[in-house]
Amino acid sequence: MSQGAMGEGALRLRREGDVAWVELRRPTINMRVVRALSDALDALEDDDSVRFVVIEGQPGCFCAGIDFADFRPDAPMDIHGFHKWEQLCARLERLSKATVAAIDGVCTGGGAQLALVCDVRVATRRSALQFDEIHKGFLPGMATFRLAKFIGLGRAKRLLLQGAPAGAEAALAMGLIDAIAEDDALDVGVREQLRAFGPAHPVATELGKRLLLESYAEPFEQAIGGFLAAQHRAISQSAFLETLAAARQK
Repeated sequence: MSQGAMGEGALRLRREGDVAWVELRRPTINMRVVRALSDALDALEDDDSVRFVVIEGQPGCFCAGIDFADFRPDAPMDIHGFHKWEQLCARLERLSKATVAAIDGVCTGGGAQLALVCDVRVATRRSALQFDEIHKGFLPGMATFRLAKFIGLGRAKRLLLQGAPAGAEAALAMGLIDAIAEDDALDVGVREQLRAFGPAHPVATELGKRLLLESYAEPFEQAIGGFLAAQHRAISQSAFLETLAAARQK
């Protein structure tokens, strides 16, 4: 996997053992960032030695949302850029690696959407997550689909319609984030979450994530068929065979 700046400095991709760190270098999201993130996912999907991916921003700002400079008010509006963004979020959500959003400070709009599609979110105490798009006259992407599944319909309505920021303590209490780190120790909090994933076998990780994502869309009768097919694939992998071998030695 290549390392270094991508997308003309839009982000930086670096590797530490089996962890890939994707560092957002800009405070807002434009098409250059979307393309750079897509390129990073291309590299990560093809690298079997990477088991964990951490998305991080800059000190004090994970991501402040959309860059309105990409829009021309004198030209007809279209949703091409939004479509590309949602395709990117779906790819990250389904990535066959365990993913962590490392949030420090501002996490607004598209930044909060990006954090939401990661498997785990760690935020510093000074952080706040905010979905402010409706107050600006547009929609908060597929957070309209995902957010209620995390925190319930009532809380999701309040966050999306009122647009108020949720500080770290409130976000943790409602399930919007999974852990709080001290402001000067975000890296420590992230690494604690990475250790908690354990070996994170990629096939089982990918299948588990897929079944969880599909669980809200399928009735049990259909879900059980998908589960059995996925389970058959999982137990045919070397990771499960190694578990069996270890159990026989006890």
